[in-house]
Amino acid sequence: MEISGARILVVGATGVLGGLAACALAERGAQLALAGRNQVRLAALARDLGGPPARCFEACDLDQCSALGPWAERALSGLEGVLVTVGAAGFGTVENVSNAMAGHLLTVNALCPMAVLRGAAPVVADKGFLLAITGGVHDGVAGAADTETADDLAGTADYTASKAALSGWLSVLTEELAPRSVTVLDIRSPRLDTGFTERSLTGRPPALPPGADARQAVHSLLDGITSI
Repeated sequence: MEISGARILVVGATGVLGGLAACALAERGAQLALAGRNQVRLAALARDLGGPPARCFEACDLDQCSALGPWAERALSGLEGVLVTVGAAGFGTVENVSNAMAGHLLTVNALCPMAVLRGAAPVVADKGFLLAITGGVHDGVAGAADTETADDLAGTADYTASKAALSGWLSVLTEELAPRSVTVLDIRSPRLDTGFTERSLTGRPPALPPGADARQAVHSLLDGITSI
């Protein structure tokens, strides 16, 4: 898919990863619509990128999330792609994570991206794409698949469950949109140097090696989109 000229919605644009993705897409000539949770940062990013349409939303308001795709399609007079980079970190052993926090993680990490893509699916162009980040804490850590133990995973149950829920949902969406040749991308990126886990809503993350370079990861992601 040619990024230059493509009309793309970036959801989570006020986060570190979403902001990097928006800037990289703009550099490659995409026509953007931006959605973010922080009004001040959203306005600043839109200003820096030349004034694309921008909309503030709350991740826990699923109706707002579902409305983003149709809004972007109207604002851009079409929609070829959607990137969802929304996420929240939270850790703690199962007995120490409250039901309220578990529900919040599930909402932000799974139900919010699902709602965004649910609303975008009917309006995204045939042969377009829908993308969400589902990488967990340990994804992409060298040797993790061979060395992971119960101790390594302790404290990540609810966070991991929220990411796994989104991944499973995307796998079914892939099949549903196949007749229209809409590509659904489940990006299980390695842990990146965005400070994401350090902004945990509860608990502390497990000991982890340094994250991979986020800018490089974003450009690799965009290279992947061009190969669709």
